[in-house]
Amino acid sequence: MSTLKVGAIRGVSASSDALTVANDGTCTANITNKPNRNLIINGAMNVAQRGTSFADPANSAYNLDRFSQQNSSGTPAFTFSQDSDAPIGFNNSLKVACTTADASPAAGSFSRIRYSVEAQDLQPLAKGTASAKASTLSFYVKTNKTGVYTVFVYDDDNNRMFSASYTVSDTNWNRYTISIPADTTGAIADDNGAGFHIHWGLSLGSNRTSGSLASTWAAYSTANEHVGNVNFADNTSNVWAITGVQLEVGSVATDFEHRSFGQELALCKRYYQQFPQGPADTYGPVGVGRIRNSTNAHIIVFFPEMRSSPTCTKVGNLRILHAATSTGVNSISSSHMARNVIFIEGIVSSGLTQGEGCIMTVNNDTNGKITLAAEL
Repeated sequence: MSTLKVGAIRGVSASSDALTVANDGTCTANITNKPNRNLIINGAMNVAQRGTSFADPANSAYNLDRFSQQNSSGTPAFTFSQDSDAPIGFNNSLKVACTTADASPAAGSFSRIRYSVEAQDLQPLAKGTASAKASTLSFYVKTNKTGVYTVFVYDDDNNRMFSASYTVSDTNWNRYTISIPADTTGAIADDNGAGFHIHWGLSLGSNRTSGSLASTWAAYSTANEHVGNVNFADNTSNVWAITGVQLEVGSVATDFEHRSFGQELALCKRYYQQFPQGPADTYGPVGVGRIRNSTNAHIIVFFPEMRSSPTCTKVGNLRILHAATSTGVNSISSSHMARNVIFIEGIVSSGLTQGEGCIMTVNNDTNGKITLAAEL
């Protein structure tokens, strides 16, 4: 029997991993591309439960799952959409197109993309302790409006901030990296509330640009959020797109961690889901239940556990199917909510019979649904 002793390894290269070979031939792998390292959900912009295009949505409304826009009232205006233009290795991006320009934003104007990280997911950073760790934010951006853009990170528990810039010098897809230093001040609560809010600046007024970027963690100041950011909203031909968003512990930006669509969708449903699920269905089912009285039907809906008891909203036209009759739902209320089950009360004008079994469905409406939201 012979023994193979490795004395050296040649031709090994990796962007994030390293191999160390000792004199005795032992080999140690220093692996940084560990699974579950990306603290961002839907960073590849693949999940879009609410839809794929949003024309001038309201401030703080969500578009693609886990991403929202903050846009003050009035001009400028934007359309947000899921787009197939993406760097190699990705299939989708979140595209922002300027539809109403604002060449000179008012002092209080702000337009930006926002992502919120759940506080308990940030515990590996050990923020607010002597053992606090740095983190790295990386993402791909493509835009025809070149110049300096900014990222602002807000610590929700401690009213602290960090801000930095990245420079777009061409109109191609490029990966940008923001190094976020460790912060020994201000621990983040180990709970299901908001920990970090991450903002990508687009168009900002002087209220948010007149100070200095907070290149180290500091007490919050509005003026220091987006100093130096270009005015992305100065022309209706401007388009900005982002994908491959990753936040990880440590000072090295590793390769983007791709998760399967099923994994990503399940993570998104902790914060938002809807019934019927999946593609639009003009008569899709919502849930089953019993009729309480002539104007009220109790529908019970079970769902994957969410971050907190969700807000339940009726969208479009729904109906109650009972015996051989269909009755349109005027409104809903919800009760006995938990993080994985809810009683939906479907309220109609009249005509229900107490004690009958029933079903709630969409009523010939591709937009009809019940939404459950537990966003941060």
